[in-house]
Amino acid sequence: MTQKITTGWFISLFTIVGACLGLIWTVFIGDGEPLIASLGFSGIAFSASYCLIVWLGDSFKRVGLKGKDISKADRRELPETMGAVCAVVYLMCMIVFLPFAFYEYFVILTSGGGNRDATIEGVETGRLLHRFPHNKLGEYLSAILSLQSMVILGVADDLFDIRWRHKLFLPVIAAIPMLMVYYVDFGVTNIVVPTSLQEYIGTALLDLSWGYYLYMAAIAIFCPNSINILAGINGIEVSQSIIIGSFIAINDLLYISVEGHPATDSHLFSLYFLLPFLGVSLALWWHNWYPSKVFVGDTYCYFAGMTFAVVGILGHFSKTLLLLFVPQIFNFIYSAPQLFRLVPCPRHRLPKFNARSGLMEPSRAPFEKPPKWYIALILGILEKLRLIRVWRNKEGVIMECSNLTLINLWIVTFGPMREDKATMGLMGLQIACSIIGLLIRHKAALLVFPHDNLSI
Repeated sequence: MTQKITTGWFISLFTIVGACLGLIWTVFIGDGEPLIASLGFSGIAFSASYCLIVWLGDSFKRVGLKGKDISKADRRELPETMGAVCAVVYLMCMIVFLPFAFYEYFVILTSGGGNRDATIEGVETGRLLHRFPHNKLGEYLSAILSLQSMVILGVADDLFDIRWRHKLFLPVIAAIPMLMVYYVDFGVTNIVVPTSLQEYIGTALLDLSWGYYLYMAAIAIFCPNSINILAGINGIEVSQSIIIGSFIAINDLLYISVEGHPATDSHLFSLYFLLPFLGVSLALWWHNWYPSKVFVGDTYCYFAGMTFAVVGILGHFSKTLLLLFVPQIFNFIYSAPQLFRLVPCPRHRLPKFNARSGLMEPSRAPFEKPPKWYIALILGILEKLRLIRVWRNKEGVIMECSNLTLINLWIVTFGPMREDKATMGLMGLQIACSIIGLLIRHKAALLVFPHDNLSI
């Protein structure tokens, strides 16, 4: 069925765009606050994404970008790769937002007339005007370049269905501009040693050297792929991304609320990238929530994960970022036996839809031959811990096991359920883990480290 924008929705979206243009205009007539402009661009990004998803859906289906929703009784055919639409809208917004991010340096803190590098004394106030922050501009542009590269690679995956073992390292290619700028501009590779270990190591700061860049490359690999493997049911990819992005924004606001905090600029940088991301994601979520009208495609998963990697690395809070990825980390570890082929890994591991009951049930991974003794032992232990369901033949030999994903585990634990109920339950878990993650970062960390960064 062709989607249409109702008159009520069109008026609402038009009103949102008008209000957001008003916010952006206040930047010109006010103090040039970039965060206000970013909020305005976020509303425009939401409206543009919402409309384009509706208008382009049939066009995508005509060129073959479509798929069947196998978790529905009618197996309806839906437009696919709509995350690419949101990613393009986002990139356009971030490019247009670029002058606003540095508005104060263009208009307020520089002398004009192309004299951007001069440090001069203000004529009226007598205060010293700052030089243009080329390093910040470099970070901003490298972030856009990394995200743009990741979107291109994500579209290539949707079009050509790249094998998992090949696409695993694609994010590293996209992360090269960002890591280069980090090396040239910031270059800090020290980590704070926990208080209890400082006397044994003999220092409060440990230099990881090139190992820190390997760590950041691992972040760039993990974030996109972790969202991509926790997927397959309506709304779950976008929902987890919105929750993670919202909690990163909350963490940013905690730092910005502290007057004169040295990390303010880094967390403002994070918000500039997160607010439009949340705008396009909310528009996609509206169409992707149960019962879904579109599929997001791998492009969105890579785009969302790389956005988090960019703000975490260039915003200098990559360890905090990982605290918000606890469900994704668990899902990766839990899925590892299948990802590394110790257990059979079907191409699609999403839960099985029971057309009679209308409920989702755990999908199965069949063994072509009896598993080796140590694999059988591990599966038996997981079964006793209720972390997996296995099916045996009359001789007690394991013939099938439930697929090792967090989605299937949720259904194994709580029984068959409707698709939207599974998504809501998992997103409740995501919210709970994110709250605990921020509490660990800003409260429990004081048990290990001498102070919290918020107090600096």
